[in-house]
Amino acid sequence: MNNTHRPIARLILESGLVFQGVGFGATGQRFGEVVFNTGMTGYQEILTDPSYYGQIVTMTYPLIGNYGINVDDVESRHPHVRGFVVREFCEFPSHFKQTESLEDYLKEHNVIGISQVDTRQLTKAIRSEGAMRAVITTSDTPTQELLRRMHEGSIVDAVKSVTTQTVYRSPGAGFRVVLIDYGMKSGILRGLLRRGCDVIVVPATSTAKEILSWHPHGVMLSNGPGNPEDVPFAVETLRGLLGQVPIFGICLGHQLLALACGARTKKMKFGHRGSNHPVKNLLTGRVDITAQNHGYMVDADSLQGTPLALTHVNLNDGTVEGLAHKTLPAFCVQYHPEARPGPTDANGLFDDFVEMMKSVQEGSFVPCQNAKI
Repeated sequence: MNNTHRPIARLILESGLVFQGVGFGATGQRFGEVVFNTGMTGYQEILTDPSYYGQIVTMTYPLIGNYGINVDDVESRHPHVRGFVVREFCEFPSHFKQTESLEDYLKEHNVIGISQVDTRQLTKAIRSEGAMRAVITTSDTPTQELLRRMHEGSIVDAVKSVTTQTVYRSPGAGFRVVLIDYGMKSGILRGLLRRGCDVIVVPATSTAKEILSWHPHGVMLSNGPGNPEDVPFAVETLRGLLGQVPIFGICLGHQLLALACGARTKKMKFGHRGSNHPVKNLLTGRVDITAQNHGYMVDADSLQGTPLALTHVNLNDGTVEGLAHKTLPAFCVQYHPEARPGPTDANGLFDDFVEMMKSVQEGSFVPCQNAKI
């Protein structure tokens, strides 16, 4: 990488640890929560995933940007990260679909990048101390002043900041699905459309009455950013939907469905963000390699006494990865079956949702069997 005319940049953690590197993309300073992603590819999908709203993302793979940016690999209209940290970015990418470089893309969308950072040391710091507030800057503001301003990295109204503001429809000839957008990746919409669904996308603030007015055959709960306990209006909506219509939740949608059924959630030390997380289906014994992006999880101990059955667990740390209602047509997973980026092992969950809607319509729905909780 040619560092000529590139600004000196710093990444400062609230712990006081400082990394100096070379800036690329936009200039200035941004506060946010610093996290890491272990994916080797997929940086464009990561940048545009609304679940990263308010975060400074560190890529653990050492070379990022080598295939540039293209129009097909975006998960929303623009990046949602506040900063991007890499060991080395590729200044001259090469790919037959590329339309621009990573640097030009970040500059265009006012995202600050910092390269020449020891991302191994940074990742170890996050794993040791947990995800924390940080600032990425190309200014000469004193470190101590920036440390005093770390509160500016607080994530407020995350879901309301990324959800759609209007209802829109992607028509299809199959089952009608209302997709609640808590910060939806477009891959979820595409997964439904590929199965012929007639999809109505609605804002996260939609009420149960508004959603049921569309007479859906099913309701999909999308991924999204932030603490699930910060969106009580969504939990209230789901309580009004349970038992009225089949439900399938992904990531934040999984956590919100758990809250609606009486379970609890809690913040993880450094979360799961990557494309190589093994998840075991407790009902079939099958193991899928999954794509994940979350900093909160469902508390397994809180499932006792709820109508939820534990269906999937993470084989790395034993955390809750999937739940199903014991009597009603509703299930959810913590990981991303649409991938984008990542392996497509779990893509069949969309087919399971279609089959659930079909069984409810035919009156043949069978509740979750072999409950573990």
